[in-house]
Amino acid sequence: MNKLCVVGIGPGNYENMTIRADRALREAEVIIGYTLYVELIRSCYPEKEYISTPMTKEAQRCQIALDSAKSGRKTALVCSGDSGVYGMAALLYELRGERSEPELEIIPGVTAACSGAALLGAPLTQDFAAVSLSDRLTGWDRIEAKLEAAAQAELSVVLYNPASKSRPEHLRQACEILLRHLPEDTVCGVAQNVGREGEAARLTTLGRLKEDKQVDMFSTVFIGTRQTFALAGRMITPRGYRDV
Repeated sequence: MNKLCVVGIGPGNYENMTIRADRALREAEVIIGYTLYVELIRSCYPEKEYISTPMTKEAQRCQIALDSAKSGRKTALVCSGDSGVYGMAALLYELRGERSEPELEIIPGVTAACSGAALLGAPLTQDFAAVSLSDRLTGWDRIEAKLEAAAQAELSVVLYNPASKSRPEHLRQACEILLRHLPEDTVCGVAQNVGREGEAARLTTLGRLKEDKQVDMFSTVFIGTRQTFALAGRMITPRGYRDV
């Protein structure tokens, strides 16, 4: 049966890619993905055929991958982080519908919540929620409701797609929602360009984060809880083991 591998490449550097992902890309004849993600891995697999599409062409990209696999070519569709976390896995299943071909093999990758948290310390040791601030596919009213619920539930929060040129105010608005339930000195962290040139991580507070202009689409933002603290320059949310 023809098969399409849907590969989470993690942050995009080889060191943070899983062995299973690397094996799938080595075995592929054609690799398909968003332009930026294709360029991140091209040097690791230079002999492959590459097909890329820009942002907003996700459905087209997935259909190209399905057609390539159905034709009998060993095909891999790459996604940043994990293909099932804000990735293409669900769309591929939707486009394939009830058909059984091509077979879809979902290969997990290291999502930004994990890779960014590792840079910052251990901010997600307790329960947490991941929320994307992009309103291209989800209305802002629904995003606000999710942030409100996460804060009320005393969850750490990971913010994906926190700011862009077209929506510079979303991070500030998100912070204002969280500040209804958390103090301004709540420990927060920002991980930028994880696994790429310019990689950096820094701690801040919820009050300062509201006015932070350095956060962009290559950033992942971590909001702590009332239990989160800074220790030796790292962001720590304790699990509670010391209290047992």
